[in-house]
Amino acid sequence: MTDQTPAATLAALLEGRRSCRAFRNDPVNRSEIRAVVDTAPHAPSWCNTQPWDLLVTECETTERFRKALSEHVRTGTEEMPDLPFPVSYDGAYLDRRRECGWQLYESVGVARGNREASGREMLRNFEFFGAPHLAVLTTDRNLGTYGAVDCGLFIQSFLLAARSHGIATVAQAAIASQAAFVRDFFELPPDRLVLLGISFGYADDSHPANGFRTRRRTAEEILTWASELK
Repeated sequence: MTDQTPAATLAALLEGRRSCRAFRNDPVNRSEIRAVVDTAPHAPSWCNTQPWDLLVTECETTERFRKALSEHVRTGTEEMPDLPFPVSYDGAYLDRRRECGWQLYESVGVARGNREASGREMLRNFEFFGAPHLAVLTTDRNLGTYGAVDCGLFIQSFLLAARSHGIATVAQAAIASQAAFVRDFFELPPDRLVLLGISFGYADDSHPANGFRTRRRTAEEILTWASELK
């Protein structure tokens, strides 16, 4: 990418990033992780509050938490996120959600209507898709919605910085569905809201779950020129 313009480099990072759902076992060197985390805080935040904190697992801690969280979810526990999840998905939002879900299920051979197989696939979220690392992102409870918005900018910066280092990622709201368990396991302060987890490592490119791409809306679908409004 060194011979590209900044615009071309950014486009390549954005278009090349994907949600990885199968990882190799190889851990990422701490110096590489630190380089990613050194880059991500250049994201903007309201009044430069920089509300993000990141807890990263590795080696034995990843395995211990993977086992504990997946066993916890298998008990049938309810979703208890710190911030409310969407009330419903309707219209185009539901269509896009279903399209993504069926692309994933078809890639790994889960037939429509096979709830047992789709349930097993869902549980892979809590096994971090085999990733050697999980980053747990938290924000200050008192900063509310806008603290979470600021953290969204940090998340994108983290994902792109990781991509630039050849590190695969998947941002997972599923981890936040068990916020209280996460907070207790890592003894996080009660004033820290668990926003999501980011599983990361090196992609297993041979796995079928990494073989599909979701469609993105075009500029024509997104953009409205104010001067053309009637």
